[in-house]
Amino acid sequence: MAAIDFHASEGGSAPLAVAVVEEVPSVRVDLEERLGPGVTGFERLEDVMGRLNGSPVVVVLGPSCSSAEVLGAVDRNLSGRPDVGTVLVADELSTTILQLALRSGVKDVLTLQGDTLQIVEAIERVGESLRPTAAAPLAPITDGGDGETNRARVTTVFSTKGGSGKSVIATNLAVVLAERSEGPVCLVDADLQFGDVAVMMKLAPSHTIVDAVSNIDRLDPSLLESLLSTHEASGLRVLPAPLEPAFADQIGAPEMVKIIEVLRRFCSHVVIDTPAYFNDVVLGLVEVSDDVLLVAGMDIPNIKNVKIGLQTLRLLNTPMEKLRLILNRANSKVKLDIGGVERTLQVQAEALIPSDVVVPQSVNKGVPFVHSHPKSGVAKSIRALADLLSDADVEARRKRG
Repeated sequence: MAAIDFHASEGGSAPLAVAVVEEVPSVRVDLEERLGPGVTGFERLEDVMGRLNGSPVVVVLGPSCSSAEVLGAVDRNLSGRPDVGTVLVADELSTTILQLALRSGVKDVLTLQGDTLQIVEAIERVGESLRPTAAAPLAPITDGGDGETNRARVTTVFSTKGGSGKSVIATNLAVVLAERSEGPVCLVDADLQFGDVAVMMKLAPSHTIVDAVSNIDRLDPSLLESLLSTHEASGLRVLPAPLEPAFADQIGAPEMVKIIEVLRRFCSHVVIDTPAYFNDVVLGLVEVSDDVLLVAGMDIPNIKNVKIGLQTLRLLNTPMEKLRLILNRANSKVKLDIGGVERTLQVQAEALIPSDVVVPQSVNKGVPFVHSHPKSGVAKSIRALADLLSDADVEARRKRG
């Protein structure tokens, strides 16, 4: 069996990756086995586009990609990119397929029944012409060990009471995850009327969720990535809320869910901050999330509202295993017992966030407290919460495997 020669591309600075795109599983596996170890298979072209990071990649298109629709997508998204080359392996050669492929920027066309060595040589020939680009560092082409593309873990931070500290927790948690993760981590401010994430991180965003929604019909990983702001100190990517509350009326649950699904294709983790009330956007995000952090403050109105929120989520058949109770300001001397709160809510708290003066100080400075006061008790509690989510992610991947 011939194997791909993973050589350094022109300039010797980046290795060559090979991706096989084929809708039919048996054909895809056959191509992977013929081309040798290290080749990654994908069902759809969109899955590959979401993993491009500027390093040289040869995309081998299987027979199911011979249609005008798929080749048109190749032309729109990959043609002319110096870091990507495409080879089509068709069931049979015809003048129509050859013309379609070459017009779409495909570099070579071969038959599935042909000599494997010819396919390998074509891949290497195309690979030699590629060069890396300065594209933003998206996740590398890889899979999760189960033949499927890695999908980001999505964590929604929610509270049914304003002032619970939800946005502060979401921001600092996302910063910690970004610093730990090999792939991009994105914080989405889905409080569409009064989102404060950009202010808390001292960002001056050029784009917001409004820009993503305006391009929703053609939104793909490359376009969405270009709309994200970057928190330079941590590398966290941020999709800010609209600058004007009136824009919130333009954004519904389908648009927000689409944005999250596109982010899932190139991020390793997505954290979502939400408004402190139920609406269709919040319910849509809760449904697609892996974890929902339900933040409660240590006062009677907060606990009452959280109890009502839990009842609502149960009525909506939200899986209780995805809900995680987070008690904020848990060390406050307010004569509320943590055990009593847990009995009232019938949920055990999975994280206790202490009250600390460094929190409002950090918010006013626009610096996350995990950076301004990394040794504080509240920073340690956020890192422990990140550990909890990371362990859950590892366990979920283990079960899928």
